[in-house]
This record gives sequence, C-alpha cells and structure tokens, in this order.
Amino acid sequence: MDRMRELIDTLNRWAYEYYVLDSPSVEDREYDRLYDELVRLEQDEGRREPDSPTRRVGGEPLKSFSKHQHINRLYSLDKAVTYDELDAFFTRIGKIVPDPEFTVEYKFDGLTMCLTYEDGIFVRATTRGNGVEGEDVTKQCLTIKSFPLAIDYPGTIEVQGEAVIPLSTLARYNETAKEPLKNARNAAAGAIRNLDPRVTAERHPEIIFYNINYMSGGEVLSQTEQMDYLRSQGFKVYGFLRLCRTPDEVKAAIEEIEVYRRKIDILTDGAVVKLNNAEYRGRIGYTDKFPKWAVAYKFEAEEVETTVRDVIWQVGRTGKLTPLAIVDPVDLAGATVQRATLNNFGDLQKKDVKVGSKVLIRRSNEVIPEILRATEHVEGSIDVEKPAVCPYCGSPVYENGANIFCPNKYCRPRVVQKVAHFASKGAMNIDGVSEMTAASFYDCLGLRECSDLYSYTPMDLLCVDGFKDKKIFNTLSAIENSKNATLDRFIYALGIGGIGKVGARDLSRAFADMDALSKATVEQLVSLENIGDITANQIVSWFAAEDNRKELAKLKAAGIDPKRTLKVQAGIFSGQYVVITGTLTSYKRAEAQKIIESMGGECQSSVTGKTTLVIAGEAAGSKLAKAKSLGLRIIDEAEFLSMINPPEDSSADDSADDSSDDAMDESMAGEEGNME
Repeated sequence: MDRMRELIDTLNRWAYEYYVLDSPSVEDREYDRLYDELVRLEQDEGRREPDSPTRRVGGEPLKSFSKHQHINRLYSLDKAVTYDELDAFFTRIGKIVPDPEFTVEYKFDGLTMCLTYEDGIFVRATTRGNGVEGEDVTKQCLTIKSFPLAIDYPGTIEVQGEAVIPLSTLARYNETAKEPLKNARNAAAGAIRNLDPRVTAERHPEIIFYNINYMSGGEVLSQTEQMDYLRSQGFKVYGFLRLCRTPDEVKAAIEEIEVYRRKIDILTDGAVVKLNNAEYRGRIGYTDKFPKWAVAYKFEAEEVETTVRDVIWQVGRTGKLTPLAIVDPVDLAGATVQRATLNNFGDLQKKDVKVGSKVLIRRSNEVIPEILRATEHVEGSIDVEKPAVCPYCGSPVYENGANIFCPNKYCRPRVVQKVAHFASKGAMNIDGVSEMTAASFYDCLGLRECSDLYSYTPMDLLCVDGFKDKKIFNTLSAIENSKNATLDRFIYALGIGGIGKVGARDLSRAFADMDALSKATVEQLVSLENIGDITANQIVSWFAAEDNRKELAKLKAAGIDPKRTLKVQAGIFSGQYVVITGTLTSYKRAEAQKIIESMGGECQSSVTGKTTLVIAGEAAGSKLAKAKSLGLRIIDEAEFLSMINPPEDSSADDSADDSSDDAMDESMAGEEGNME
C-alpha cells in the first residue's frame, strides 16, 4: 500500500508538470513504466484509490446522459460590444461600490463545465446546461488529464471552467481524422457531450478553470483569491489575469488581449471583466440570467465575402415574413456558412442585396450570420421582389410598419413554430414535441392549435410515421404531465407578444390565475417592473381576441388551469403589499420576496396606490422617493430582519415556535425546489 501511494503521488505530480505546467520532468517511457507497475499493484490488491491516475480511462459508451442539478446556479454573462456599453457597466458598479477593483481575463470559446469534489475527492463533472441543471459527463471528463482527482478541501466544492481543444491539438487530430473538425468550440463540445468516452479521449480536450461556484464552508473569495486557490490546488488556470483600478486600466487590458488573442493556442472571442470584491458582488446581485457585477466584452466579429444565390422567405409563429439569403458556402469563424439573415424587406433594400451579387457577411455569438451590405453587383444580378402572397399558404400578405405578415393563423410554419414554442423546455416542457414532431402532427393529424395536443389517443399517433409503442407512450405521458405546468410557464407558452420568461414570472406573481390576468388593465400591467406600455397593450389585445379566448377555454377544458402556487401562511406581513427597493446585504431580492410571501405578504415590483410597505436597502432610488411622496411606511434592512427574526421570548410556547419554524422551513424548501 505504501508503494501504491508513492506511485500515485509521483504519477500525479508528473501529470501536473506535463499537462498543467507544460514542463515535463521525466521521459514518457519512465511515466509509462510506473503507470504499468501501478496497474499491476491495483490488480493484485483488488482496489484502486480515488485519486489514482488509472481512473482516467475511457469506458464503454453510455446509453444516455443523466441530469444533475448544480448546487449553485451557473450564470451566463451579459455582453458589451462597445466601450459605451462597457462605460455603462462601470457607472452601474460605481453607484454602489466605492473605488471598485476589476479583473480582466480571456473569454475562451468552449463548453462550460462544473466539477464537484466531496471531502477532497473528485466525484462528478457536468455541463452547464440551462444553468440550473446540466448533463453528467463524469466518464468523459475522466479522460482529461489536466485536472486533479484530489484536492485539499474538507467539504463540498464546485469549480467552474471551460472545456477547450487547443488549436494545435485540433490540427493534429484533423491530420488523421476521417471527418476533420473545423470549429474548435464545436469540437470541444462534441468531445465532452459524446456518449462514447473514447471519442473524448481521442480529441484531447482540456479544461481551463476560472471560478469557484460553491464552497460548503461558506468562504467568500475575491476573483484574484479564487484564481490563486485554483492554481494552488493543481487546476489549470490561464496565466493572463489583470487587476485594474480604473476603467482606463480595464480598457488597456482588453486591448492587450485584442492584440495577442490571435497568437495564443486557444479559441477566444473576447475578454471577461469582473468586480473583484466578493462582498460587493453579493450586494449587487444577479438578473434572471447574468451576474450584474460581470460583463463579457466581445470583439469585432469576423467578416467574409460571398455570393447570394437565392433569397427565400421564412414565416415565424407570429406570421412575420423574414428574408433568408442562400449563399455560396464559405468558412466563417470556424464553420461552413450557407445561409445569412436579413431583418425585413426594407433592410434588404437598404443593404442593396440582389441575387447573384457579392455581399459581406458577419457571424458572431454562434448565431446564423447576418448580411452587412452588398459589395459588388455583376451582370445578371436580380432584384429581390417583395412578396405579395405567403410563400407557404398563398394568402395575400399585409404590411405592419417595416414588416410583412401572413394573415393565415393556420399557415403551416406558423402552427409548427407556435406548437414547438408551447412545448419547449421553458414553457410546457413536453419532451418529444419538437418542430419536426409538430410538422408531422400538422400533416398527419390536422394539428392547428396547441390545445389539439391534448385530444390525441394512442391510435391517433400510430398514424404518424416513426411513432411506435414506446414513443407513443412517452409522448402522451409528456403531454399529460404538462398539465401540471406552473402559471409562469403557461403564460410564457402562450406566446403573447413581448412576454419572455421574466415577464411571465412578473405576471404570475401579480395575478392569481389566467382569469385574473385576462381582466388586467394597461394601467395595472405597466405598474409591474418589466412590463412597458407597448407590452401591456399587447397583453390586453391578446386577451381581447376571440380566437385566443376560445383557445384558453379549450386548454382549461383539457385540464390546464394553473394557479399562483405560492404557499402563503398567516404571518407578520399578512395583508401587506410590499416593495423592496435598493440592495439588501442579507438576502438576494428574490430570497427576501419569498420570505415575505411565506409570511403572508404580497410583493410588488413597483410602488402603487396599493402598496402598504416599502423596504429600503442601499442605493434606493426613485421607488423610495415615490414612497415618501405617498406617505407610505418605509423600513430599513435592520427593521426587516428584526421582523422576520424576532428575539426569542422565554415565556412563549417553545413547541409552538418550533412548529412555526418547521412550517417556515418547509415552505421555503418547497419554494426553493421550484426555482429555475
């Protein structure tokens, strides 16, 4: 056992020198000799230590990836593409943080990974997924030799990094590959998200670490402290990290990255700017998608010239016709591009796009490229005609502002995309109902409305090509389970103009059910934090439409009638309409709102005539001023904390207190479990 431990420690040290430090101290044959000795010892002893390098082998292919929920949410980053947008970020931070320090790092273009260690031992690797839940790719990750299997941390820790394939590694792979890979980002994502770990091993991905997502000990580390800790534990950390004390220093660091990014061996498309101080990060908080204390500065996208061969018109779920250019295949940002978008007919004319002409196209953020402008017309270039009828159903089109619309609500692409949106993960989450499935249902079963999904029987689905017993059972089960969707998901699924996931959540918090929402006035709606005049009018118009009211009635008859699911019990905030403004240091705003609602209160996004209490945190602004002008009761964070955590009363009935606390804990746990 002593020899086994000696071999493991020696081999792990050599691997760290080779894969992380890029400074090997022994020849490959010496490593192989000790590795083989370790394999024989493990076979003789019938055991293998958790940090043994022999764990890093590709196993048999998996049948599917299992899902895993991250301990803390993995957020994406907001983007800035100009210095004006970056200056706006500095201004927002400066209002809260005195003399802020920022860090600047490379933004690598790969696949975000989260590695979990328990009591110092690596136990799991997952992809970012939707930020809350990712795919378990532990088997694939174990083929990567540039991260430690054991670290010096006594509890549970999640570390975050980017899986990448160095450009030189990709070039070597392509020399012998049957199907060469053009894009380093997609190659890395494909390596990690491949069900066969042997494919992962063949592509030789690495992980570059840059964040500690969770520490069970509750440690609060600045960005520089996180990087020092990761480096000390043997994680691969990229060498470039600038600590900046002014916006000008940040911009200088970004320009330094801009100069050298094409010379390094890893695909990168920008720089990441973060507030260094961890305590202030907690005060600044998060949006629904991004940390407010960080931003990704994106560099100028790559541009290339190609020739337009045709322009076709696509129809979306709202009926809007969008021109799509078919172009000669061209390599752009590591991918072969054959299509490019335009906004509308006016945009097409403004950019002078003609069939047969040369155009300049740009691709950024892994989206379909856009046409910037025509660069050359040739003999035979043909003007693109404005469509008079829908290219799919033949209905005469109409114009509304700059856009052209198909009026036929049952036009095939409109129905297909409407149903696919309704069934998507963020909406009703009907697994198996994709655009392709919706198209098959449209053709074979006469699908025209989302409510039609709830009328299908096994015999109906037998008529659809590709549907056998198991697929039929799974699809109908998913449709049935979707009846339990929460109110916010149902609102989002309906596809009301201007309502995304954030707006749907605001509406679900403000209105008890669809009946209450359908009666909302424009004035009530604009009082919500994320609803403006245009969106409010779109909501009112949507519910005023007879077709939409009939569809809601059909969905209700099918068993879909979600209510606001908030668990409310009598408490200190009973009967109160509460607004939180400014930054709280003890809780994130969403957490504080859940506490208030669990204790009987109702939270509002804005101060209205209905408001009875305002909780003012740091840097409170216009809402506080309005509350003062209305003479409302205003309390600070300290008073709020004393209300939710009253001092113990020795004369009180202990058992009653305990049961109340248990009920509170249960309520909060239930709410947390439903958070996305």
